[in-house]
Amino acid sequence: MEKIRELLNSNHKISIRGRNGKWKNRYRLQIGSKEIFNDLLQLGITPNKSKTVRLPRVPKKYFYHFVRGYFDGDGNVTISKYVRANRNNKKSTTLLSGFTSGSKKFLQELHVRLKKATKVSGGTFYYHQGYRLYFSVKDSLALYNFMYKGNKGNLFLSRKKERFEKYFRIT
Repeated sequence: MEKIRELLNSNHKISIRGRNGKWKNRYRLQIGSKEIFNDLLQLGITPNKSKTVRLPRVPKKYFYHFVRGYFDGDGNVTISKYVRANRNNKKSTTLLSGFTSGSKKFLQELHVRLKKATKVSGGTFYYHQGYRLYFSVKDSLALYNFMYKGNKGNLFLSRKKERFEKYFRIT
């Protein structure tokens, strides 16, 4: 949040909403700007439409920034171990990454665009308290390379990037 505030040359307050049940602390940077609001509308962002939102028109040269930002907000990366019975019960480590949305159409459009822009070739959709698009190891690595390429501003959620990098260290 501080990096975003700095990039926007803002002095607006970052507020904290405390833990609530299973949720961790949440942080918010609220900026009231008609100019930013109108720019977002022009790019295809629809206010208050989490279940019907479509993928906005993002220029190709900025798409990896958009994907990284969306991943930081509604993406996840998981490292897990499992036993492979067909390989003498050897433990294997796997990597899964994905996105969540209230809009299936948004994820479908994101998936199509990722396939065109990256080396992502697979992806699995399912529904559990929202729509999810998941990628296995090969596609997760392609997603990582796409999202973090040339990111000179270091504008990303460190803990998610570090989880990918932990997988690289242990495999």
